Amino acid sequence: MNRMTTEKLTGTATESPEIEKAPQRNLKRYLRPILLFIVPALLLLGGGYYWLTSGASVSTDDAQVKQDIVSVSPQVNGQIVQVFVRDGARVKRGQLLFRIDPQPYRVALEQAEAQLATARLQTHVLQTTAAGTGGDITGALANLQIKRNALGRQQALLNKGFTTRADYEDALNEVRTAETDLSDARARAANASAAVAPGEQPQVAQAQAAVDKARLDLSRTEIRAPMDGVIENADNLQVGQMAVTGIGMMSLVHSRSAWVEANFKEKDVGRMVPGERATVKVDAYPGQRFEAHIQSIGAGTGSEFSLLPAQNANGNWVKVTQRVPVRIVFDANPDKPMIAGLSVVATVYFGDNKK
Repeated sequence: MNRMTTEKLTGTATESPEIEKAPQRNLKRYLRPILLFIVPALLLLGGGYYWLTSGASVSTDDAQVKQDIVSVSPQVNGQIVQVFVRDGARVKRGQLLFRIDPQPYRVALEQAEAQLATARLQTHVLQTTAAGTGGDITGALANLQIKRNALGRQQALLNKGFTTRADYEDALNEVRTAETDLSDARARAANASAAVAPGEQPQVAQAQAAVDKARLDLSRTEIRAPMDGVIENADNLQVGQMAVTGIGMMSLVHSRSAWVEANFKEKDVGRMVPGERATVKVDAYPGQRFEAHIQSIGAGTGSEFSLLPAQNANGNWVKVTQRVPVRIVFDANPDKPMIAGLSVVATVYFGDNKK
């Protein structure tokens, strides 16, 4: 009894692994053909989809957000006495940013105005002198006529023997002296007329230009915003600091002029035209896509505008795929702040012209 029970138990224990292996063999038998059919089918479907859609658009992650950035620099030298803005401040065009000490330029303006007054006074003197030379000529002519009449009388008396040769020669010398005086008066009149030229006098015009220059320099001690925007790099602008002409003191970012500069491969740019639809994905705002379009295509590759363009005039030349900058603008004002320098992914859709 025990033996039979043991054999039955042993037989049952021996047959159960064979029963478990049978479904596994059947599963493997069907799984292999399924995989051999599904995997190639998926590859074919994926390849076909890629082939059908790959030519309709092109993307690049070599793109950044750009904005108009102006370096605000003074046009006159001087010490900064007031600062009205800091980093992040939004300003309007014409708003006062900082002021340079105006006192030296006020003194220069006063000096220029004094020189202008002196020039006008000298001009008035010349005009008066020129007007007086006309009277000198009239007087010299009258005196000459008198001397000539006297000489005529002496000539008549000498012919009748009622005067001496000496008196006649004295009268003749007086005529010659009168003629010299008339010539001198006319010369002085000519010089005075030349000094008083028609219109504004040169010395007055020069002094007026000096006044205008001093007044302009004085106005430039107040540095104002050239456009609407956001102030950056103004932390180092301090009262007492010396402002130097042409040296940027802060940056002004035009917050409403954001665009994307995307550098596409040269083989892709050949099919692009301005106006084609584009989309922009900004890394800073995941999950959002901004509608845009191509505004312009660069006139040269990025390497051509670099500080040191590549020189390929040697025998070891290696062809490198060039990239062309493409300017992409947003269709509407983005609802997110477009910070200059943000990385983006730009996609252009060929044939979808928004014009």
